[in-house]
Amino acid sequence: MKKILFAASECVPFIKTGGLADVIGSLPKYFDQSQYDVRVVLPKYTVIDKQYKEKMIYLDCFEMRIAGQNQYVGIFVCKIQEVTFYFIDSEYYFSSPGIYDGDPDWNIEKYAFFSRAVLSILPVIDFRPDLIHCNDWQTGLIPVYLDNFRYFGEYYKGIKTIITVHNLKFQGAWESKTVQRITELPEYYFAPDKLEAYRDANLLKGGLVFADKITTVSESYASEIKTPFYGEGLDGLMNARSKDLYGIVNGLDYQVFNPQLDYRIARNYTVEDFRQKKVQNKLALQEEVGLPKDSKVMLIGMVSRLTGQKGFDLVECVMEEICQENIQLVVLGTGEEKYENLFRHFAWKYPQKVSANIFYNEALSHMIYAGCDGFLMPSLFEPCGLSQLMSLRYGTLPIVRETGGLRDTVEPYNEYKRTGTGFGFVNYNAHEMLDTIRYAKDVYYDKKRSWNKIVERAMKKDFSWDASAKKYEGLYEELLER
Repeated sequence: MKKILFAASECVPFIKTGGLADVIGSLPKYFDQSQYDVRVVLPKYTVIDKQYKEKMIYLDCFEMRIAGQNQYVGIFVCKIQEVTFYFIDSEYYFSSPGIYDGDPDWNIEKYAFFSRAVLSILPVIDFRPDLIHCNDWQTGLIPVYLDNFRYFGEYYKGIKTIITVHNLKFQGAWESKTVQRITELPEYYFAPDKLEAYRDANLLKGGLVFADKITTVSESYASEIKTPFYGEGLDGLMNARSKDLYGIVNGLDYQVFNPQLDYRIARNYTVEDFRQKKVQNKLALQEEVGLPKDSKVMLIGMVSRLTGQKGFDLVECVMEEICQENIQLVVLGTGEEKYENLFRHFAWKYPQKVSANIFYNEALSHMIYAGCDGFLMPSLFEPCGLSQLMSLRYGTLPIVRETGGLRDTVEPYNEYKRTGTGFGFVNYNAHEMLDTIRYAKDVYYDKKRSWNKIVERAMKKDFSWDASAKKYEGLYEELLER
């Protein structure tokens, strides 16, 4: 039995700010439990819902040195859906209302504490993993500390590490002297071939240098981050470690996202009966978000952080033209103020066409995936993306820019070969996006039989975690057999 420990800063159902939480909450359930004992370790944030805190059992506590002082480290455990979750408790570090709130140096200290504590609790919980699977910059110091801990005893020798980059843009970089003071790591680690990047200390870079393997969340993104445009200043390191870099596309929890069983949507349906039943979800969604109820009009959805990375500068550029088309648009999400106000303005100007829902609501997101005809994702870059997987699952056709995981998971419609599961455009260009929306609209209105065939192919695609988990298992086997 191989022992695997996932370390991450967020995980559903406990705490979520983005797609990382969905991955950590889903992937561990899909490993072969006869071969792998997979567990997860997380911070015990005070904002975790009471219903989950009540399930946690106190195990032990001790003091650990970080940033020049001794800090309390509590350990709690609970089991959900056959997966064991450990929680590292510290009100000093984990009591803020938002899990990434505060100054950058405070966040560096918070997750340096977490990374060191992950290794420090192992002898206490009597679980010595064969491999620790780290995720993003918040756990980037784990492979660094592990390298350092190996000098102080046999216990930590032989433990392997993998780090998964969910989004290379976020790196946990800060002034080197401050990071050295916080981490109490020897000066040896603060060099250009280790933690240092452009004169700052970079926690993600530390993980990328010291981890045994690196993965990212799609094959295309693994190639893209070796280029200057997508590499965020680390493309040289990615090329240097290219033999240890793997792209494994994220999956979707098909137990949660299932139009046949989803209790959040108005009418359940399958690939066999969506032609008759899916439209009832459109009518219910239109009523919910205040758009005129019209089963015939094309309804396009967006569920997203409202940021430039997600392509909203393209949308802003042609929003007036979009509103002249015979379509409705429903938007759900929060983000940069200018984009929030953009959609508020057009919802005021065209209340029959645009619904702006500037908040996040999980139930409404499911209604959008089930009730829309198309789903717009014009991202500048997209490591993997989960929204397009959800829309495929619900037969809502993605309209995407062909980058990263979007290129790997959405096959653009080819009317001559009669293939495809959505619509795509290549260049980061507002009018190319608009042309693609218009093309999708024309197929929707004028070639309904072809549209329904695309929906059928989309719903039959399998992006469950099963296939991805098997690829991770293969990677673990390769690493642990060394």
